[in-house]
Amino acid sequence: MTEITTRPATMAEWDDVQAALSGGGDGRSCQCAWPMLSNAEWNATTVEQRGELLRHELQSGPPPGLVAYVDGEPAGWIRIGPHPAQQRTIRTRIVKTGSALPLDDEGVWAVTCFSVRREHRRLGLNAALLAAAVDYARASGARVVEGYPIATDTTKPSTNALFVGAVSTFLRAGFREVARPTPNRVVVALDL
Repeated sequence: MTEITTRPATMAEWDDVQAALSGGGDGRSCQCAWPMLSNAEWNATTVEQRGELLRHELQSGPPPGLVAYVDGEPAGWIRIGPHPAQQRTIRTRIVKTGSALPLDDEGVWAVTCFSVRREHRRLGLNAALLAAAVDYARASGARVVEGYPIATDTTKPSTNALFVGAVSTFLRAGFREVARPTPNRVVVALDL
């Protein structure tokens, strides 16, 4: 039987985070920096610089995400943290028009990225990562967790486009739909 475990990502998990981000898709080149950087900053950085930004986050804490393991092997990643810490995300049209919550509220957390290695897809890792992220947010004092997933009932997104998650994963985890700023993008929230 497959064993799925998760843990917050600190510098001790650096190699595991890199393994989780490097198993297919844009994770390796992004280094989960997209939610943190403006367009200008993103375009001005290299993959190595984005990696250094993530390394700095892991060193300085609190953990900006969690790593999932399948039978002890790094298999997936999720980014979660307070709204104010994810500056690009809170400036997007999806969040600005869809979220009714204050964008500067440290008690409002957001799930902004999933990355699962190809060989571990279809095992329920996104659901396991999301459940662990909600527990982590609750233990860290969050009052609400938001997500900005894709509605797979209205579109057939590429695997890379699913880095924000699928609506169905969030709804099964108890989130409620708050708004649908576009036909394919949904704002969901879970009160803790």
